[in-house]
Amino acid sequence: MTLRLPAPRRLAPLLVPLLALGAVALAADPRPAAAQAPGGPPPAVGVVTVEPRPVTESAEFIGRVAAVDRVQLTARVTAFLEQRLFIEGTEVQAGDLLYRLERGPFEAAVQQAAGTVGQMSAQLDNANITLARAQSLLGTPAGQRSVVDDAVANQRSLSAQLLTAQALLRQAQINLAYTEIHAPVAGKISRTLITNGNVVSPSSGPLATIVSQDPMYVLFPISERSNLELERKFFDKGGLGAVTVHLRLADGTQYDQPGHIDYVDPTVAQNTDTVLMRAKIANPALRPPKPGEPVARRLTDGEFVTVTVEGLEPIMALAVPRVAVLSDQQGSYVWVVDAQNKVEQRRITLGQSTPTVGVVMSGLKAGERVISEGVQRARPGIEVSPGPATPLPQVGGPAGAGAGSGGAGGAGGTQAKP
Repeated sequence: MTLRLPAPRRLAPLLVPLLALGAVALAADPRPAAAQAPGGPPPAVGVVTVEPRPVTESAEFIGRVAAVDRVQLTARVTAFLEQRLFIEGTEVQAGDLLYRLERGPFEAAVQQAAGTVGQMSAQLDNANITLARAQSLLGTPAGQRSVVDDAVANQRSLSAQLLTAQALLRQAQINLAYTEIHAPVAGKISRTLITNGNVVSPSSGPLATIVSQDPMYVLFPISERSNLELERKFFDKGGLGAVTVHLRLADGTQYDQPGHIDYVDPTVAQNTDTVLMRAKIANPALRPPKPGEPVARRLTDGEFVTVTVEGLEPIMALAVPRVAVLSDQQGSYVWVVDAQNKVEQRRITLGQSTPTVGVVMSGLKAGERVISEGVQRARPGIEVSPGPATPLPQVGGPAGAGAGSGGAGGAGGTQAKP
């Protein structure tokens, strides 16, 4: 059996597609000509010098706003509800009269108890006179010890009865006062749950609820690990008194009022390994309140917020432009230019950063030069022509510029802020 090879002229059509594919591959090489041409000038890049800069230590958590005071208004006596004296959904002040119950039966009870007190007082006065007369006759032939003893017993019995009558009068006066329900705290009042004309009693349930508005609490759980990190960071700076709390609302806007931590739960939750912290924060009215109208405020009881815990005093940390930080499957890295203008790839560890500034926790030293402009022209080992790049923005300042990780455990670290 004989094998027959194709003729040379038949190979020519096969070579044409191969040559075309090779030309396309050369044209698609993404490396710039400056990195490929051995005899060309070094590519120009912009570098910044790594140096310590003031940054703010921070950590982010998910929290919930809670009212400082929450009071459910209930009836203390059984009576008809006669009047509701507030506008639902508005804010009331402590001491404002909110409900008025039927007063007639309770006023009659007060008068009856007052009459009993008067009667007992008169009888006690007579008993005191009788006792004094019996004691004065005791040293005479007409006096008898038994008469004195009876007078003393009667006087003491009437004294006790007067105390009882006075207690009943006081109780009747208290019940009469319960026919007017006043606001025990200031805050926003809910809708009324029982309308006029109904009989209310202590078992009727709440009539309405008052929720205080200013200040507010923010409750947020943090992991025990994060709690220990916060204690370690701020132990020498005054503890929790050295931190401030800022909020980011559900729509992403930053709340402009700072807060301070005022309570830490003494127990770690066993099911979540978290500790509950509480911060107090102001919640002022957005515009001057008008009588009878709802008051607009930014924080609402029960809403979710993002809580940022920050140190009051910034610390010094190394920072680089965020555009200088690249990443691959192994993590983050930057291009460093050495004294001979040679490029070196350097692995780094980032802390909490902003879209413009990256805080370097490890991998760089002060004084090193990092490429922040023209990073696409950098290759390990090539020589470049470095020049000054756009300087870093100023770091440090109000909360809200940084990005951190949320959740019940939160994330701690340093955070640069332009």
